[in-house]
Amino acid sequence: MNPEVPTREEAYKLLTEYNKSESLIKHALAVEGVMRYFAQKRGEDKEKWGIIGLIHDLDYEQFPEEHCHKTGEILKENSWPEEYIRAAVSHGWGICSDVEPQTELEKVLYAIDELTGLVVTTALVRPSKSVLDVKTKSVKKKWKDKRFAAGVNRSIIEKGAGMLEMELSDLITDTIMGMQEVAEEIGLKGRS
Repeated sequence: MNPEVPTREEAYKLLTEYNKSESLIKHALAVEGVMRYFAQKRGEDKEKWGIIGLIHDLDYEQFPEEHCHKTGEILKENSWPEEYIRAAVSHGWGICSDVEPQTELEKVLYAIDELTGLVVTTALVRPSKSVLDVKTKSVKKKWKDKRFAAGVNRSIIEKGAGMLEMELSDLITDTIMGMQEVAEEIGLKGRS
């Protein structure tokens, strides 16, 4: 393995060095799970996709005003590969970054980042409090109610789906599937 390619352990250590908030760490784990799911489905490098998903919001807790920019700086200081840095920074395209998603990995990250928040919120209003029984149609129903998970930028999700040439329903389904694989880690396994 190339020595400058970070391991998952190194990525997690860096994430928890800069983030103490349980909800931000769970968000990172959810995005990691979805990225791994998409990578596997597309025959891509699950480890790379997962690591980038894990650290995409590295700077958010400590440097919200410099979101994405500070992540780029921190990753450079830690000698991360340029490809990883660019991918992490691109998820903020049009909001806090001018790095446009180009690769499949970058487009998936851009599309699913906000969507994981909508899926989490949908799971939390269910009696089970579990992502394991969340259905695509439930998320789509919640999608229409702009007051529900009002902080979720639906236009970014739509733009991301367009970049990937995916139907919104398929993007939602794959995001749910990826999150179901890490349900326990993200606290959405529900009541047993």
